[in-house]
Amino acid sequence: MSNTFENAMTVVAPGVAITTSVASASATIPLDSSGNVPKYIRISASASSYVRIGTGTPVAVAGDLMVQPGDAVILPTCGYTKVAAIWVSASGGAVFSGAGSVQISPLENA
Repeated sequence: MSNTFENAMTVVAPGVAITTSVASASATIPLDSSGNVPKYIRISASASSYVRIGTGTPVAVAGDLMVQPGDAVILPTCGYTKVAAIWVSASGGAVFSGAGSVQISPLENA
């Protein structure tokens, strides 16, 4: 089964937030309104953050997917159940950042 956008995407179930700091922090991907891991998630950040999805206890490090303030990314979950994030300057990145919040929302087809 492919992971494709079938219709317009919407958010109808609550998401989760990770407070970023000098250490990687993780959270479980929020479930969709049917109680399942969604096919897609939307990730946004209030400060530049490195983000990694995985299983178990993923650890975000420099070089992972960077999410900038004011931007958002949509990722397929591909069976993963966790998201980890760390603020950019804590991981040795060249971009100035600081503690912030990474928000993860489950996406569903309308």
